[in-house]
Amino acid sequence: MSEEGGGLPILPTLNAALNGLSALCLGFGFYFIRRRKIAAHRACMLSACAASLAFLVSYIVYHSTAGVTRFSGTGGARVAYFALLTSHTVLAGLVVPLVLLTLSRALRQHFDRHRAVARWTLPMWSYVSITGVLVYVMLYHLYPAGG
Repeated sequence: MSEEGGGLPILPTLNAALNGLSALCLGFGFYFIRRRKIAAHRACMLSACAASLAFLVSYIVYHSTAGVTRFSGTGGARVAYFALLTSHTVLAGLVVPLVLLTLSRALRQHFDRHRAVARWTLPMWSYVSITGVLVYVMLYHLYPAGG
């Protein structure tokens, strides 16, 4: 793994793990709510929120100290990476207010309104979590800088 500009080299791996954990919690949360296991659903969704918040803090710390890590792939891999990164980044910005709205409605027990927005939040949040792991794999393992 090669980072430009220093930083804490373990943080990209931690960030990917937190994204993966968030995706797993979201999947299990969906599984549980479909089976009307409300307490398990709540625990999974709050865990997904915690993992995503920890990711955000770790991501900010890493990029404030390490700077930019350049993608070294070429050709089709470069096009695929930047398409994935662009969709991931745009949706990551859009999903934050949706997560907060969805969580707020659930905590206030406005479940009909919660369900209406959760139908949009869950797939978008899942996509962002999964593509975060894919971006990490492409950037640090498949096409590492200097590799």
